[in-house]
Amino acid sequence: MTPFVRWARTHPRAMDAALAAAVLLCMIAASFADPNGGRDGTPTWGTRSPQVLSVVLMVLGAAALVLRRRAPMAVLAATSVVTLAELVTGDPRAPVAMCAVVALYTVAATTDRPTTWRVGLATMAVLSGAAMLAGPLPWYSQENLGVFAWTGMAAAAGDAVRSRRAFVDAIRERAERAERTREEEARRRVAEERLRIARDLHDVVAHHIALVNVQAGVASHVMDKRPDQAKEALSHVREASRSALNELRATVGLLRQSGDPEAPTEPAPGLDRLEDLVGTFRNAGLPVEVACADRATGLQAAVDLAAYRIIQEALTNVQKHAGAEAKAEVSVLRVGPNIEVTILDNGPGTEQPSPDSGGHGLLGMRERVAAIGGSCSAGPRYGGGFRVHAILPVQAHATAGLATDTGDAG
Repeated sequence: MTPFVRWARTHPRAMDAALAAAVLLCMIAASFADPNGGRDGTPTWGTRSPQVLSVVLMVLGAAALVLRRRAPMAVLAATSVVTLAELVTGDPRAPVAMCAVVALYTVAATTDRPTTWRVGLATMAVLSGAAMLAGPLPWYSQENLGVFAWTGMAAAAGDAVRSRRAFVDAIRERAERAERTREEEARRRVAEERLRIARDLHDVVAHHIALVNVQAGVASHVMDKRPDQAKEALSHVREASRSALNELRATVGLLRQSGDPEAPTEPAPGLDRLEDLVGTFRNAGLPVEVACADRATGLQAAVDLAAYRIIQEALTNVQKHAGAEAKAEVSVLRVGPNIEVTILDNGPGTEQPSPDSGGHGLLGMRERVAAIGGSCSAGPRYGGGFRVHAILPVQAHATAGLATDTGDAG
């Protein structure tokens, strides 16, 4: 944008005043010319001079143009009136119609197309009719046809400018909307990534800290009477804490920026590590039976991880809520295009977290399963205990979104 254009946009009133002065000078200069004064029909200069009334009308018409942006319709009406007065009384005529042409252009550039058509046709008809019917010249003279042509061109030019401005504004609006959409999408992805990391941290902390708590309690209870068992319990505490640190390191590694030390590249856990997971609970004193068939054949990484995390969360809840005498059963079966994961326990179901309570563990399970197109249900069993049942598609849906390692918070 040039400095002049920038100044013109910031000082519209000054530009309108300058335009009005320029139009006045053009009208006065043209009033001294006779368009057909020469022998061959060419214009001649200085062969005639405007009347005093014509000069007054030219000044009034030009002065009205100063307000053309604020009240375009009123300015058009005022300039049309002075033009009509000149067409009827002027002899010879001065080009007062020039100010009406500028006013009509302004109306066409600032209003809609139907209004431009109506106002433009009315202005053309009134001014052209007055020019052809009044005055000594025949209706088909060059001056009369010029009034018709110039008013028509002013309306067409104003409409073209308005259309171009609308087109440019539409392009700019689409670009701004696209930019806002990209920013909103980026913020949404950041929020989802934060939620994913938070849930994964919960999986790691809730599982391993629960095991550490149980084994530490066992060690404290048998420290004096059975030191060998206490030593074994402390060994399990050390192993669980080491596993927790490793998984925390892997999870926090996701937050590293480019240029930071290389993050761990250990793959996310899946059903191939189910026995190791169940072993940690067995070592903590929770009897767990496993029935698993065709556990890892053809499973996508998101589905495999979801099944592992659901079992981990459910067994952690059993360890924390089901009581000391509770037992758990885990089954992973492939049924058609789905994998069904079921975790049962025989503890007091009323002590398990409710699916609709404020806890986030079961809610996280459901969100994780829904993210890959499956379903999940959880609730007390008839006769006591708790049941978690998830149906996962072998091939996650294409619309699953971020179905990666998102831990469940509970």
